[in-house]
Amino acid sequence: MGQDDGREGAAASDIGELDLRGLKCPLPVLRTRKALRGLPAGAGLVVTCTDPMSAIDIPNLVRQEGDCVEVVERDGDAIRFRIRRAAP
Repeated sequence: MGQDDGREGAAASDIGELDLRGLKCPLPVLRTRKALRGLPAGAGLVVTCTDPMSAIDIPNLVRQEGDCVEVVERDGDAIRFRIRRAAP
């Protein structure tokens, strides 16, 4: 009860989350790259960071990988990126 069996809510299940709060450069970028490369095309990833350099580094990484930053949100010292994996 309460667990997703993978059949219902498939749209929500294609979004992974990566909590990188407290990590300093270059760890947020390295871990984001590794997570993105493990995702299928079209899948989403929400990355939360507190390192101020992430505001520059994560979008640059995503652009270099050919993926797309859909949303950037700030909440106090946290920066949240919603990223969509592009086709290979």
